[in-house]
Order: sequence, then C-alpha cells, then structure tokens
Amino acid sequence: MPITTSPVVRMHRSGIRKLMELAMLDPEAIRLELGEPDVPTPPHIVEAAAQDARSGHTGYTSSIGSLELRAALAQKVGAVNGLTATADDIVVTHGAMHGLAMAMNATMGPGDELLVPDPEFPNWRMAATAAGADVRTYPAHAAAGFMPTLDDIEAAITPRTKVLLVNSPNNPTGAMYPAELLAGIVELARRHDLWVFSDECYEQITFGPAHVSPAAFDTDGRVVTFYTFSKTYSMTGWRLGYVVTGDPVVHDLLGQVAEATVACPSTVSQRAALAALRGPQDDVTDAVEAYRRRRDAAVALLTARGVPCVQPDGAFYLMVDVSRATGDSEEFALALLRDRHVAVSPGSAFGAGGEGMVRVSLASDEAAILTGLSRLADQVDAWHSAPAAVATGTPSPGV
Repeated sequence: MPITTSPVVRMHRSGIRKLMELAMLDPEAIRLELGEPDVPTPPHIVEAAAQDARSGHTGYTSSIGSLELRAALAQKVGAVNGLTATADDIVVTHGAMHGLAMAMNATMGPGDELLVPDPEFPNWRMAATAAGADVRTYPAHAAAGFMPTLDDIEAAITPRTKVLLVNSPNNPTGAMYPAELLAGIVELARRHDLWVFSDECYEQITFGPAHVSPAAFDTDGRVVTFYTFSKTYSMTGWRLGYVVTGDPVVHDLLGQVAEATVACPSTVSQRAALAALRGPQDDVTDAVEAYRRRRDAAVALLTARGVPCVQPDGAFYLMVDVSRATGDSEEFALALLRDRHVAVSPGSAFGAGGEGMVRVSLASDEAAILTGLSRLADQVDAWHSAPAAVATGTPSPGV
C-alpha cells in the first residue's frame, strides 16, 4: 500500500476528546470536560430555520456565505465589536475552527511557524500541523492570571514566525486581555511583519471587563478575526462561524479554500444565524448571567476547600490547581472519572502551561458543577494524604 506523506500524521490526539469518550461510557459521570452550552438553541432560532427550510432555502450559497448574512454580520461587528466592516470583509465558515484552519492554509506553508499562548487550545496546533506549519508557544502563567507579557511574546518570535494567535476571552483559562496589551500585540506584529489571528469565540461571554478586539488597533489589515455562533447562541451543532478580514487577498483565498473543502456553509444554518442576529437577545443575557453565578459558586466552593483556582473574567471555564495531589493532570483526570464519576479535562491537553491543573466547564447545571467540584476536592485531599497510592495506582483509603 502507498505510504502517506501528509503532515496530518504528525497530529496528536486531543486529551479533551479522550476524556469525553471515556465519560460517554460512564452513565453516572458528571460531565464537566466539554465546552458546550447546557441549554438548547433558543426556540425562535430553530423555528425560523425550520420555516426557511420548508420555504426552500436549502440550496447552495456562495462559498463565502450568502450576501444577506454577510451584510448582517458586518452590521453586528460594528454594533457589538466596534469594528468597521462591510459584507465584502466577511467570510461565513463551517464553524470558527474551520475558519481558523482555512486561514492557516491560506497564510502559512511548510517551515512557517504559528505562535500560540500556553496554555493553548489544542485544535490550533492540529490545524497548523495539517497545513504543514510548526507551532511555538508564548507563556501565560497562572500566577499572573494567565496574562502574557509583550516581552515573553517577542522572545518567542523567530525568523520563521508567520502568524501570532491571540485568544481573548481565553480557552482554557478564561483570561481577558486588556486593551493596552492587545494594542501592544498588534504593534509587535507590525514591527515583525506578522499576521494576527484573533480567536474571539467567547466574545459575548464576559463577567466584568469589556471585551476588546485586537482589530480595533489594526491600521494595515494584518488582524484576522474569528467568530462563532456556537457559544453565544448555543448553536454548537449548527456549525457556523465567520471571519472578518480587511485584506482582499486573504478574503479571496478563504473563499477558494472553502470551495475546495465544504463548497459552502450550510444554508439552513445560515438562515438560523440570521434569526439569531435579528431576534431577541434575552437568551444570551440569561446564559451569561448563569455562567457568572456558576463561576462565583465554583470559586467559593474551591476556596473553602483549599483548592486553588484562577477566577476567569470570561468564557465558561475554570482552571483548577490539583498539583497538591499530583503533577500529572491526565493521571488525576482519569482517576477522578474512574473513582468518583466526574469528567474534567486534564491541563496537559492544553500544553505544558496547563500541567498540574484541570479544566472544568461551567457550561453545566450548577448543582452538577458543585457536586463534581466537591468530589474533585475530595480526590485532591485523598491523594495528598496518601501519595503512595497515587504512585502505585491503587485506590486511596475511602475512595
């Protein structure tokens, strides 16, 4: 048989999915490992999409999305994100990750480097690898609230660096970068002649500081911004996102890659997106407030139990420090699922900077979150008091 020479063979499996698949086999599992809203898509969006489908809106659109939706999205980024855009600056995608993967293929090739924060969302690395590019990281330390510094970012840049990726609000940490840091990042990219990819999937899920886009500081079209309907509108399975770029070359290349991969985004999902943008926003407001309450309750519980965590300002994740029990976060996560039926994502799934921690999703029922975190604290206490049991893999007393 022929031997594949595809760079895809260099991909590593995501530790998030590993825990997810194991949790799906446990009917008792409290599911805190996956970043998916726990409420269904708002009914008015579903009904509008169904009505449009019955009316015949089920054929192809342009590879970059329908003009009607792109015009609506240009209005949205102006009103919500403070960015100046027209329909010609928008590319509708099969989810934000599809947009990021297409953009990596459009701007990088073998030997180029993508620079991402550590901790990192693992799918960025997977997409860059598939494009033949290499990945380097810049640190975002827990002790600093997972906030990077311009000096650390610049120190990680090499002559092969092509794209600098920014993610605020951040997955997995929930950190939100202040405006002065984002302005500095754009200026840094300008000095080194880099693209800036801004992953803003959680743009509307914030708990205090206002979200700011790096594109607000862009003067020459080097910032490419990625959005999604998945998190804001509980539309994960509809698979719809969009890219905003002021560079006509990048815009056209994204359209060509889209034609070669998906032909066009789902027409039914595009009609649902119009309903989401034009309909009531109460569900979004209610969801964000629910995430805030869960965050506060979770942090209070962990603080009372003596388990450190970094309070997030956005997104719906909580990074919990389990290093008092073990430095191997995957070992801890697997044991927590096996012994106490709680699924969390190991910090190692997000790179070296996440080791010694686990990521907990707050996009679950509050009672389930608190029960799961109480069991997590029990596991930390048990392993801390019986380290020999951890080393041998045998159950600790009382587990």
